Amino acid sequence: MDFDEKELEEKKYTEAYSEEKLFDKIMKFAKKAGIKVIYLALLLYYTLQQPETPMKAKSVIIGALGYFIFPVDLIPDFIPVAGYTDDLTALMAALVMVAFYINEDTKKKARERLKVWFGSYDESDLAHIDEKMNTEEKTEE
Repeated sequence: MDFDEKELEEKKYTEAYSEEKLFDKIMKFAKKAGIKVIYLALLLYYTLQQPETPMKAKSVIIGALGYFIFPVDLIPDFIPVAGYTDDLTALMAALVMVAFYINEDTKKKARERLKVWFGSYDESDLAHIDEKMNTEEKTEE
């Protein structure tokens, strides 16, 4: 893939993003996508909402959330077990890139929303994501 093709691909995902489309996808597929994918999406969404998050980080977030929303991706979402693997990877990559901007309030909002959608859940399911964020935050300091 040359530069122009890559730029077009990124633009496609960026244009796919909207808050309405994000929450529509989450409401329809939260249980199927799983708590980790939804937690990542929420962390990125709430980080995007922060006025202090720089535009470069917001661009990364919008691209990743656009990929999550986009109906056709590398591994189709309807494939059992593997369907959301590429979404998880894209969201995790974005999280690593913007971890420095994810604060405790963002984490709290994401977890509160998870409780609304999933009810009670095992906190250890999210431990790997939190550890990854904490590692990246320390790297940035």
